[in-house]
Amino acid sequence: MSLADLGWSAFFQDQLEEGDAALRPARIATVHRSRMSAETLDGPARLLLPPKTNTTDFAVGDWVLLQADDNMLVRRLDRRSLLNRQAKGGRVPQLIAANVDTLFIVTSCNDDFNPARLERYLALANEAGTKPVIVLTKADKIDDIAHYKDQALALQRNLDVVAVNAKTPDAASVLAPWCGNGQTVALVGSSGVGKSTLLNTLADKGPEDAQLTGGIREDDAKGRHTTTSRSLHAIKGGGWLIDTPGMRTLHVADVSVGLDVLFAEITELAPHCRFRDCTHSHEPGCAVQAAVTAGDLDPARLERWRKLQDENRDNTTASSQTRGKRR
Repeated sequence: MSLADLGWSAFFQDQLEEGDAALRPARIATVHRSRMSAETLDGPARLLLPPKTNTTDFAVGDWVLLQADDNMLVRRLDRRSLLNRQAKGGRVPQLIAANVDTLFIVTSCNDDFNPARLERYLALANEAGTKPVIVLTKADKIDDIAHYKDQALALQRNLDVVAVNAKTPDAASVLAPWCGNGQTVALVGSSGVGKSTLLNTLADKGPEDAQLTGGIREDDAKGRHTTTSRSLHAIKGGGWLIDTPGMRTLHVADVSVGLDVLFAEITELAPHCRFRDCTHSHEPGCAVQAAVTAGDLDPARLERWRKLQDENRDNTTASSQTRGKRR
């Protein structure tokens, strides 16, 4: 295996300095309160951490440099992409995964399917510069997959949406275009939608090392947490997958660009409004409201845009104030 097989690229190579020749790159595979592990060219390794190392500053998927003789952590390299979320009541963002090429947003074809929640995941991926793909699971349980697929496709322009039965090998074939050699994908979604099952299929895990899976309550389609921490796994095709615990709530912060991409039809209409600071709610000469009246823009879509814009503004302001106090 080469570093490129692990996801190494020129972006990381360019960060190496003259004094780093004796160090070896490694990729963070697990992060816990007081310990971390990594994938290296010699296989999995547990890292030695310098005093006062804060593991919350590291994400699964990070590239780090280690001392060759004892795996002592020296420093983390800059990230090409970072997925994080604003935890409710939290002072700093919670790191989800780093250096991810494609984000598989997993939702099942039942009551878990929620366009408003999917839009939050899409904003997160857009802001990070990570390609989003919506993966519809439990497709074998329904007769008409088009109902769910059409709703998902309408959420963002040029969005890839695929439907799979996570338990069958065919799922690996459907997702193969994003799982090639050296590529990194991450799984996000609610508990019970089949993320762990999908991991077992993509990684071709046997019964002895398979990720635990759990079902859902049929009355409300809610699942149980079977994945409790983030972790990096090798998958068929030569790629890597970052598994994450289920997230039923996702608060947005610092995702202005992500929202502009998500709601491109609104972003493009806004400059045609009479007032530069138009809120698209009651002002005369509003191009966005005109599109709603003409039937070209779904009013529910506009309402979700407004809610996410308000939430993003409030959380971004609050997090900026917290960072200022800490400094």
